[in-house]
Amino acid sequence: MENQILDLEKRYWQGMAILDYDTVRDLTYFPCTVVSKDGVKYLDEPTYKKNFEMGKGMKMEIKGITEAVVQMFSKSFATIGYLIEIEVENQGQFRKAKCACSSAWIQENGKWKCSLHSEAEYSPTQH
Repeated sequence: MENQILDLEKRYWQGMAILDYDTVRDLTYFPCTVVSKDGVKYLDEPTYKKNFEMGKGMKMEIKGITEAVVQMFSKSFATIGYLIEIEVENQGQFRKAKCACSSAWIQENGKWKCSLHSEAEYSPTQH
């Protein structure tokens, strides 16, 4: 089951990268919670779609997902944490990012959906 959750997360990111709203919508539990450097957002589907469409024209490439940790709490609830490397081009601006992410997945009517996603810029400290 752990591999299934990681595969779902990868599918979600691929949908974001190629701007495939149908895939992303089908993998999202609405309303959902998104936590990022912009704060905490509780989004219904119309608001989520509006935010998604603001990315039109942006190109994103997922360079890798590493250090994934999946916890299965029941047959219908799981969490995942991981590091992701992304390259983004937006209006001629190019940037690379490495983020620490986490998601909560619930299974409803036989389908897994993401109800919570958080991400933070990854900058490891040396101890």
